[in-house]
Amino acid sequence: MTRPQPGGTAHHRHRASSPATGRVADRDLRRFLADSTPVAAGGRAILLQIADPVVAAGVRRHSDFARRPQQRLAHTLMFVYAVVVGTDSDAAVAASFVERAHRPVTGADDVDRQLWVAATLFDSARRAHELFGDPVDAVRAEAVLAAYAPIGTALRVPADRWPTSVTEFDAYWATTLETLVVTDDARGVVRDLLHPRFTPLWVRAAIPLVRIVTVGMLPADLRTQYRFPWGPREERRFRRAVRLVRAVRTVVPGWALRLPGPLLLRAMRRYAHR
Repeated sequence: MTRPQPGGTAHHRHRASSPATGRVADRDLRRFLADSTPVAAGGRAILLQIADPVVAAGVRRHSDFARRPQQRLAHTLMFVYAVVVGTDSDAAVAASFVERAHRPVTGADDVDRQLWVAATLFDSARRAHELFGDPVDAVRAEAVLAAYAPIGTALRVPADRWPTSVTEFDAYWATTLETLVVTDDARGVVRDLLHPRFTPLWVRAAIPLVRIVTVGMLPADLRTQYRFPWGPREERRFRRAVRLVRAVRTVVPGWALRLPGPLLLRAMRRYAHR
């Protein structure tokens, strides 16, 4: 299988690598990548990312989760859509936004940390489809992994660090999970993210569902490290939430599931041209 290749070969620590084209030739794959089902796993991806102490410290000091947790999720989704299914210009703009945001953050140039951040986005997307839609078959999983490679290069990860197969990715994932340590910084971010105090009413109304889905999708060891209570009652609530999300997803037309991507890209383009 042909791997997406980043533009250029030099790796500059202060400049995002020119990401590979986000345009996917295979129409079915492109439609799959544009599906917004992974939005349901956005919280999981963030909690996995900040389970790395360096990432947690940076996010705690430089992100405004307390007042705008929904904005962090929207920016993450915008970045993923721009790099994976947007144009080359979209990918470049998204990478420049990330570079600007990361400049003051200690550890933002650490390749291992950025590789982990990119990996959480792929794995969370895969898990979301398995849990709320249909399991991703082996062939499709390999294609999606390849399509996510530009996320790594946009985060300044050298192209040869991205796993070349799902088997390789799963081995990296299992090894990295064993190294994660949830710190007070991470727990502080989680309080702001899952118990917001200053967000719009519609966000607060959705938070109970977001909270149970996010916590339920975490590996059990990380749930324990985060000190989330979890027992038979929580497990039943999680399963009910999964059934609810699956039921809603089945009645939403495909075009509507793919609508968030174009809307976020349009907003990004408007902002970039101010």
